[in-house]
Amino acid sequence: MKIGIINVTGYAGIELARILLHHGDAEIVAVTGRSDVGKHIGEVFPHLNSLDKKIEPEITGSVDVVFSALPHKASAETCGPLLKDGIKVIDISADFRLTNVEEFEEWYDVQHPYPEYMSEAVYGLTELHRDDVKKSSLVANPGCYPTSAILGLAPAVKAGILEPGFIVDSKSGVSGAGRGMSLTTHFSEVNESVAAYSLNGHRHLPEITQELRRFSDDGVCRVTFVPHLIPMTRGILSSCYAHLKPGALSGNRGKSEALYEIYQEFYNDEPFVKLAKTPPATKHTMGNNDCILYPTIDERTDTLMVISCLDNLVKGAAGQAIQNLNVMYGLPETQGLESLALYP
Repeated sequence: MKIGIINVTGYAGIELARILLHHGDAEIVAVTGRSDVGKHIGEVFPHLNSLDKKIEPEITGSVDVVFSALPHKASAETCGPLLKDGIKVIDISADFRLTNVEEFEEWYDVQHPYPEYMSEAVYGLTELHRDDVKKSSLVANPGCYPTSAILGLAPAVKAGILEPGFIVDSKSGVSGAGRGMSLTTHFSEVNESVAAYSLNGHRHLPEITQELRRFSDDGVCRVTFVPHLIPMTRGILSSCYAHLKPGALSGNRGKSEALYEIYQEFYNDEPFVKLAKTPPATKHTMGNNDCILYPTIDERTDTLMVISCLDNLVKGAAGQAIQNLNVMYGLPETQGLESLALYP
């Protein structure tokens, strides 16, 4: 496969290049950037020197599939012409994740440049949409926060054991904000500090709600989502909470054991969703494509608690995109993604 990476100079683009260099069936033939155009990629990122490519202003030459790591709107503007030319696209931005154009434009405060492709896009959380990803030419890679929340709650929602109101409390490393400079990600502002943000509604909230609704019998899904920025480079840890329906998980076994079996059955054949017997830490997923889940029940209050942990730049971005690439081309799903976490 001939691969193009749009915006290789962003964090997600850098991770795409790093992982694809050891993929085996993917040849990176073109990389673009919004900065450092004309430079050899090794001048900007010495660890990628073996890629031996110059950063171009746009994709040139023949490619089979393009990864776009541009911000929203800019990504759709760039991907639209490629789709018209019959090139497959895996978009890491938010531009094609929501099925409703009006909802996208409300949350992102932009007019969608290619709304005609939204109905064709497949939401690329592979574990939940694998069959559709196989047949798709446009995959909308999930957001990092939604990946952790949806994987954390989907089995319990599908099992019908929860009341409809869910709380997702998430902590993210600073790399989730991208490489652009801002006061909120300045070292002196984030170091030795934790802060909640976007309490009036984070843009990832409709994505979480949209996907969890697919598993709800009545389509009712109320999510309270509270993201936090914490002083580390990468990683997401989401704590998900919901009250059990009266009588749910009743029987001779303990409720936590019964819940664990629901999750085990749901993710039984999934190579990248791992169930833990103890709560995971972000370092347990650093640099790899795993999402580690710890589902349990607070039996004093009949409250479900799921700890969901992943690397925001891998399973939350580039690794998930390559997982989708493998599925689209009929390759082993784990190809290029077998690395264990870097610990400690």
